[in-house]
Amino acid sequence: MNRDLPRDLRDRPREPGDLPRHPRGLPRGLLLDLSAALAAALLVTAAVLIGNAIEHRDGTLHVSWPPLYAHWEPHVGPGTPAAIVVAVAVIAYGPLLAARLPWRALLFAAWGTAMAWTYSLALIDGWQRGIARRLTTEYEYLQVISPVNRFHDIPAALRDFTHHILIHSPDHWPAHVAGHPPAATLTFVLLDRIGLGGGAWAGVWCITVGATAGAAVLVTVRTLAGEALARRAAPFLVLAPAAVWMGTSADGYFAAVAAWAVAFLALAVTGHRPRATGLASGLLFGLTAYLSYGLTLFAVIACAVLLLGRRRLHPLPYVVAGLAVVPLVFTLLGFNWWEAYRLLVTRYYEGAGGIRPYGYWVWANLACTALIVGVATVAGLRRAGAAPLRKDVRGCLRDPAAEPRLSVLVFAALLALLVADLSGMSKAETERIWLPFAMWLLPACAFLPRPRAWLTAQAILALTLNHLLFTGW
Repeated sequence: MNRDLPRDLRDRPREPGDLPRHPRGLPRGLLLDLSAALAAALLVTAAVLIGNAIEHRDGTLHVSWPPLYAHWEPHVGPGTPAAIVVAVAVIAYGPLLAARLPWRALLFAAWGTAMAWTYSLALIDGWQRGIARRLTTEYEYLQVISPVNRFHDIPAALRDFTHHILIHSPDHWPAHVAGHPPAATLTFVLLDRIGLGGGAWAGVWCITVGATAGAAVLVTVRTLAGEALARRAAPFLVLAPAAVWMGTSADGYFAAVAAWAVAFLALAVTGHRPRATGLASGLLFGLTAYLSYGLTLFAVIACAVLLLGRRRLHPLPYVVAGLAVVPLVFTLLGFNWWEAYRLLVTRYYEGAGGIRPYGYWVWANLACTALIVGVATVAGLRRAGAAPLRKDVRGCLRDPAAEPRLSVLVFAALLALLVADLSGMSKAETERIWLPFAMWLLPACAFLPRPRAWLTAQAILALTLNHLLFTGW
């Protein structure tokens, strides 16, 4: 029945989703993947065209290049050659090295390569604009450290924190300080105290720590869904378009903390030193909740991990004990999380959040997500939805439940993201705000055949965005 097909298609091993074939010989799975990618591209195009029309008509979107917080500025920079070299190297050698490197070496290679990719993309804008000044603008955390350090007395600043959240309050906090619990700001205050003050060190911290998020996701995927799928996902976690906003945004740092909280929980519920890993997971989940209010939605991902764990009950007391530490410390120091969040909601609607139209952003936010995860992830999510119905990926999986387990994990992240979207508390700027959730959608790329072609699409998207736009974060 295959005699009318070209030889390369007749002889090629069949991929998952290849049957039945299109009359012209293209695998049905590939056609569906391309259709999903095209749908994402159309969503982005609609968000750009409709968003520009709304912004030009009444200016209610408060972004220069909707749906992204960016403006049109084609440019090249010192990071351009490095970014191209990193992209070509990952496309050419990433899948092979991910399959062959010893596991620990793969984790360090993923971290190092993710750093190289993120730094090179950031340096397309130059050292000052791309890294050193990102966290020093009027909206950012370092505004409360220099020229006047409002956190010189940390306990007093925490007790007084809620008095400066509202826009009309005296000496109100900059937007990002007011919009997050104080652990975010305290990170940079403590860096300043140990001699790593200023925007350059803050940028280096966020990129270096943020680049570990991919390694944490790999640990989780390997623990819950097997090493084969984790190795297939590795190049996509390294070469993610999300790196455009991981460098330099504090949300990249938040993404890493949340990712390691999930990774330690996965280790705990599968019996890997459950006391130590459970306690570490709880501590990091507690810290996550005091870095960003919205990251409490990581409870959805945590529930998925508990569902997939084989020994979920034994480590829970240690997780709960660890989880109580950070909230207890901040509460004893005088910070009221719930009161601060209540005031933040008021502050949000006092500012641009009260003007930006929900009817546009509720779907345009998803276009932002498509840009940060890339078309490969969109196609991977399509395949993840069919994972329980398929056989192993290229026959490489020994555990037939591995694919459904990974599907549960990525769809838990998607559910958390959708809840954040529907809440209306994330209108615009989600290309950075949702970075922690986006990291957990990327493993869906493990389901894709022909990884080099999809990696090429991811790299082209990231390079195009970073060279044509100057992003606000």
